[in-house]
Amino acid sequence: MGSDGETTDANATDRTPADARVGTGLLDAEMGPSSALAHLYRGEIHRMKLWRERLDRTTNWAVLLLAALLTWAFSTESNPHYVILIGNAAVGLFLGIEARRYRAYDSWRSRVRSLQRNVWAPGLDPDRSLGSEDWRERLADDYARPTLKITTEEAVAHRLRRVYLPLFAILNVAWLLRVTAFAAVGWPASARVGGLPGIVVTGVVVLLMLSAGVVAFRPRTWHASDELREEDLRKERPGAGD
Repeated sequence: MGSDGETTDANATDRTPADARVGTGLLDAEMGPSSALAHLYRGEIHRMKLWRERLDRTTNWAVLLLAALLTWAFSTESNPHYVILIGNAAVGLFLGIEARRYRAYDSWRSRVRSLQRNVWAPGLDPDRSLGSEDWRERLADDYARPTLKITTEEAVAHRLRRVYLPLFAILNVAWLLRVTAFAAVGWPASARVGGLPGIVVTGVVVLLMLSAGVVAFRPRTWHASDELREEDLRKERPGAGD
């Protein structure tokens, strides 16, 4: 019994220093990124790609719905115009789903960008400074306790700018065309929906479009990690022709 206890204690003692050195060498100043870090980066790229595809899938659903609604609404004059307004609600639902997916996508992308900015960029150009001095601690904290990095409102603003504001604009311009040029009565009476006068319906549509524009373009501090918002054309960069 005593010898077994001594053996167990010895094994525990042997494991302690190894456990204390877990993570050592993941990024050595002379050796560069280890294979473990490279596999980690590859896994994060894969996860980011999957969420990017989920975003595209939701956008495709919204575009297909928009095309189907407009085709049906303009197929005959007897079809009610308010179906296009129902389409606004459906596209808004897809916007909400895509905003949630975008928040998750941004979490994985922020990790990828941290590794690209602080590992691969300095590796390619040793004179380049790190993105932040505490990037290791911040990345380690994110792996220890993953969190969403941006608010729902910011995610909605991103998707409005990229996709959904043009979709809403197409829907509502088509609705305006439908109630003005293809209606049996004149506007605003042609925009009437049930007991709601046409002028009220039109006002609600305009108000919703203005609200979407405010959410998309109001001044804010963006928290999404390195979202592409600026152009840096190759022809404008020195040495582009080399």
